[in-house]
Amino acid sequence: MVRETSIGSKVFDLFLIVLLVGIALLCVLPLWYTLAMSLSDNAAASSGQVSFWPVGFNLNSYHEIMGDSKFFNSFWISIQRVVLGSSVNFVVIVLLGYPLSKNAKDLPFRNVLMWILVFSMLFNGGLIPWYQTVKSLGLINNIWGLVLGNSVPIFSVILVINYFRNLPKELEEAALVDGAGPWYMLVKIFIPLAVPVLATVTLFSIVYHWNEFFNGLVLMSNADHYPLQTYIQQLVVIVDANTMTAEQIQKMSELSNQTLNSAKIFIAMIPVLVIYPFLQRFFIHGITLGSVKE
Repeated sequence: MVRETSIGSKVFDLFLIVLLVGIALLCVLPLWYTLAMSLSDNAAASSGQVSFWPVGFNLNSYHEIMGDSKFFNSFWISIQRVVLGSSVNFVVIVLLGYPLSKNAKDLPFRNVLMWILVFSMLFNGGLIPWYQTVKSLGLINNIWGLVLGNSVPIFSVILVINYFRNLPKELEEAALVDGAGPWYMLVKIFIPLAVPVLATVTLFSIVYHWNEFFNGLVLMSNADHYPLQTYIQQLVVIVDANTMTAEQIQKMSELSNQTLNSAKIFIAMIPVLVIYPFLQRFFIHGITLGSVKE
């Protein structure tokens, strides 16, 4: 391919570079600000002196976190939620995606099932019926309430369905001639070939279960069962002091340490920042192929 080297092309390339650098900075600066806040003196942070460099550099917030049992307890709950939730999502996505990738003649009522999935992705029964269902199953104050609250990520299922449909039909025909059954074809042929899209939807599941806080707020009546993001949300949420009792105000004043909260938020971001680069190489490939429909 011949690359254009005119002045207009060079100017446009320079513009794109500046634009992309600017977008990258917009993504990085909030993280950097949070880190700077966590490394600053609490008085400087409270008075608004911190911009993008720590003021009164210290590690007191991180030392204090080391002794915060509630923080580590919520961190452990979130780890359990991510492991269990991502595993459940993976199994459900694969077991739904593989059969629904077949034609209607191979899977009776296949189109009806697809319409049900799409309808449930666009509409839901509402928060109260959902809560009553979870409560009737005995999942309040239970890790499985957090895990099963979004056990069928329909968008991810559709990506996997379309990816499976784009795989060569000859592979399945050859396996059938050799006597392979559906389970053998799924485990030995389809899953190995679908690593890009499966890694992509797994990343979606990990990020969702790690960052989601609302289910923890609704399903956990005991703060000891809060996942990490719900715990942090309770620290940074804006509360009207006029509606609080003296004891609640006292408790809130103990928690309203900006540098400590910033340190907790920054630590909470680290796991996803560490995991993402390992799965990112599959991301574009998996999304692109999974979004193409025959």
